[in-house]
Amino acid sequence: MPAASLHALLAQSIDYAGMFPPCSLGLEPALQNQAEYVRSPDAWMLGAFVLSIDQFNAAKQLLSKFDPLHPLRVAALGPKTGNIDTFLDALEDADAAIRSLSRHNVDLVSISHLEMFLPWDNASPSATGLALLDEARSILGDLPVFWEAPPNKAEQTIALLAEHNSNAELATFGYKLRTGGVTADAFPNSTQIAKALVTPATYQVPIKFTAGLHHPLRQYREEVQTKMYGFLNVLGAAVLAAEHRWNADQTAVMLEDEKADSFSFTDEFFAWREWKIDIKRLQYRRTFVVSFGSCSFDEPRDDLRALNLL
Repeated sequence: MPAASLHALLAQSIDYAGMFPPCSLGLEPALQNQAEYVRSPDAWMLGAFVLSIDQFNAAKQLLSKFDPLHPLRVAALGPKTGNIDTFLDALEDADAAIRSLSRHNVDLVSISHLEMFLPWDNASPSATGLALLDEARSILGDLPVFWEAPPNKAEQTIALLAEHNSNAELATFGYKLRTGGVTADAFPNSTQIAKALVTPATYQVPIKFTAGLHHPLRQYREEVQTKMYGFLNVLGAAVLAAEHRWNADQTAVMLEDEKADSFSFTDEFFAWREWKIDIKRLQYRRTFVVSFGSCSFDEPRDDLRALNLL
């Protein structure tokens, strides 16, 4: 059994995105993997299955791979749009598709949340941006949504989401941060990520991550010709920054740490160097630090086993 603090940090933390680069599997093999993962002893780490809305109809034909005890939880991925009109049209289509899939077989499939790119030029922290979010909420109801914006717009976007959430009955809008990709230029610098971690802690805006977090610890990877961030670094820094009110500089130090012995997991607490958080507080912080998308569910687990953490 993993230490209780590791379990708390990683519970339902990995949204499986097998259809996306670099794995780029087809729908059926990716769903087959998900069906095996939900039945595995490591299913406690597994979050939702990332599925583009344009694949919903095809997925309906493959739900027999799941059963009521092992259902398919979907993270719906909406299209990227460039202006308000196409954005709102895409939201209407997304809502219709989500409702259709949710009704298709309530025992076998459910929608965890929607992820979609927020057209920044038309969603600045202003009355226009808030009006756009209000209209999005009127379309989507109480469905949780994680809005993606570029890392250099993270602070402004999070402030906008926080303002919207403060005026809503259900604070279900969160921020999605892209932490890498398949080329070196897709990786934001540690300061950008650090600011994106510190800001939602201030506003209590949920945050999730996507891309470039296959491995537990920060390390240089030949396939992308740069250093990839570790999911222990990112998730750990998010909860510790919130708990101890770190600034961005302190947070960046943890994001850049490549030493396994800096991280401690016990049944009482999680620690990085001298900074600790107990289990109860860690579980609370995880309600705002939600998950990360990974095209592999195997690599994270294999690496954790190599570190003797699983």
